[in-house]
Amino acid sequence: MLESIAIPVGERELILQTGKMAKQANGAVTARSGGTIVLSAVVVADEPREGIDFFPLTVEYREKTSAAGRFPGGYFKREGRPTEKEVRTCRLTDRPLRPLFPKGMFDEVQIISEVLSADDENDPDVLAGVAASAALAVSDIPFAEAVGMVRVGLVEGNLVINPTHKQMETSALDMVVAGTQEAVTMVEGSAKFLTEEAVLEAIQLGHAAVKKIVEGIRELSARCGKPKVEHQLISVPDALASAVEELVGQEVVSAITIPGKTPRNKAVNALRERLKTELIGEQENPPYTLTQIEMAFKDLQRRRLRELALRDGKRADGRGLLDIRPISCEVGLLPRTHGSALFTRGETQALTITTLGTVSDKQRADTLIGEQSKRFMVHYNFPPYSVGEVKPIRGPSRRDIGHGVLAERALLTVIPNDIDFPYTIRVTSDILESNGSSSMATVCAGSLAIMDAGVPVSAGVAGVAMGLIKEGDRHAILADILGIEDALGDMDFKVAGTREGITAFQMDIKTIGITREIMSEVLREAKKARLYVLDVMNQTLEKPRPSISELAPRLTIIQIDPEKIGAVIGPGGSVIRKITQDTDSVIDIEDSGKITISSPTDEAGQKAVEAIRALTEDVEVGKIYRGTVKKIVDFGAFVEILPGKEGLVHISRLADHRVNRVEDIVSVGDEIMVKVTEIDDRGRINLSRKDALSTSKGEEPGAPPERREPNRPPHDSDGNRRRDDRSNDRRDRPHRR
Repeated sequence: MLESIAIPVGERELILQTGKMAKQANGAVTARSGGTIVLSAVVVADEPREGIDFFPLTVEYREKTSAAGRFPGGYFKREGRPTEKEVRTCRLTDRPLRPLFPKGMFDEVQIISEVLSADDENDPDVLAGVAASAALAVSDIPFAEAVGMVRVGLVEGNLVINPTHKQMETSALDMVVAGTQEAVTMVEGSAKFLTEEAVLEAIQLGHAAVKKIVEGIRELSARCGKPKVEHQLISVPDALASAVEELVGQEVVSAITIPGKTPRNKAVNALRERLKTELIGEQENPPYTLTQIEMAFKDLQRRRLRELALRDGKRADGRGLLDIRPISCEVGLLPRTHGSALFTRGETQALTITTLGTVSDKQRADTLIGEQSKRFMVHYNFPPYSVGEVKPIRGPSRRDIGHGVLAERALLTVIPNDIDFPYTIRVTSDILESNGSSSMATVCAGSLAIMDAGVPVSAGVAGVAMGLIKEGDRHAILADILGIEDALGDMDFKVAGTREGITAFQMDIKTIGITREIMSEVLREAKKARLYVLDVMNQTLEKPRPSISELAPRLTIIQIDPEKIGAVIGPGGSVIRKITQDTDSVIDIEDSGKITISSPTDEAGQKAVEAIRALTEDVEVGKIYRGTVKKIVDFGAFVEILPGKEGLVHISRLADHRVNRVEDIVSVGDEIMVKVTEIDDRGRINLSRKDALSTSKGEEPGAPPERREPNRPPHDSDGNRRRDDRSNDRRDRPHRR
């Protein structure tokens, strides 16, 4: 049955429709804003997956250029592996939905969102999250609550819901807010040095818009939603919970409070194996499954960890609730890189490398709004040895991409623009050790490595992950959380920024009832923690190096008349090819006439600039040029002073004395200094060697010519043919009547 509903969101309507497409899926909904339409379809498997202890939810999102009436770029005219934008959108959809499925559900669920139509105004990423939530709501799949999602921008000082692409170009905020009617469940985005209060205000405005979307989804589900089908849920019997409590209830506290991650994990794993042995043993038909035992043991750990924080103010590693683990920083440790840093915070360690490149090194991507490029990248890698595991490495995971994007957003705000600093910048982060918030360690290490490379950033950036444990009216805020606190706590709120304000954030909430007051308190404590980390970082490197690394290429930017680009390139590229070979430089030319020269040394770059200037500059009256004699006539010499531009030196202007024959002074191929004296109405250029000599040497016009000593070169230091060259000097020729 075809049903649709229109929901006013921001300045436009959000239209949800179901019953027309993908009718064999358990649920399918299209979400439309303007000319952008996204289809989301959800399907559930008939039986639970065996032998797993997690909910197998898969979220896919795809953008096809056909939705925007375009062909894919490149050789293959078909979309390939997911782009960074597509992976990021998958995560945006997954994170707020996953916690709302029933606990103990192990049936595989798949959500696939596809962009069917894309305009140049509305971003489809938030539409994908809304469409997926609505598809679950109208399906027969059990799902706790509808979820809404919006983007919040700050345009000209005003908060805007679901701003357009054009508005986002000048927005000081890019925030995605997702949540239910009762609570915010996810926040992610970047900001340009916003205060904590401004970020909190944006979250609240976003949640108000989310509530409207949730109401619309509920109404759509009430009209045409399918009855929910009961799925087999794996639960923990009371008898099993009691048995686990009795067997390891006391020992688990000792295990989870061992300071080191590796010994703590070993102790916890030993208790887990002991439970399996005592509760299952050699029984052919044990009363409990391994999954049930794992769930019961995890519940026990969760209760004990939360009791320690709420009742005793203690944490797994013995710290106080707001204590930051010991931090150490080192920069410049890798001799052949442009910049490097090692940041260690407790048992989390990030090694970052900054590489400076040219315009041609920019990342180019084919998107729904056309080809785009970016000159600043952060690439995050999480090798398995960082957590003491053995796993195959098969390229960056979705988590790797998501963490890299978060760190990139945090650092991008302080990166200088391409006019002041025309380099392409790449930061690679390898996590060498991990126990809590390696993405924020990447922010800190990345900031140090960028400054070590000499990038003139406006400020240092640091980040910290905050946690929360809440039971009823009691709550405990945790600073610099561990991995176990992230897994068993109620919040993971990553906040990065400078002393001036926030530049990036990512929050996931697993419980309801997080009030504005609690969130405000978390942000205040996050600021204190961030400033502390910045203080420690400043002890190692407080500001950028005074100059870029000696190993980095030298970039020079010049601007020429676009109509003269052809003169620089030359027939078949011959001219620019010769310049690059002579100067060992890389030259990039844009249609606007902007030329970027990348050279190994400053001298080579200047040589390339001079060659290009000579090809493109106009002849100026009164300026002295070094020219080449191209042709000699009875009344003077024609001299090329710029490529393709010749002028006449009249015989009377060749020297500061009377000249009877042009050949007595110059020959074809000679390089001489000449001064432009006139450009007549017909564009003819008149030159004077006499005036050039007088200006450059300070010679008197009537000074007698010098006689060249034996073995002296026939040209002077300026490249002018010497007047006392005996092969041309009229005084050494036979007298003629």
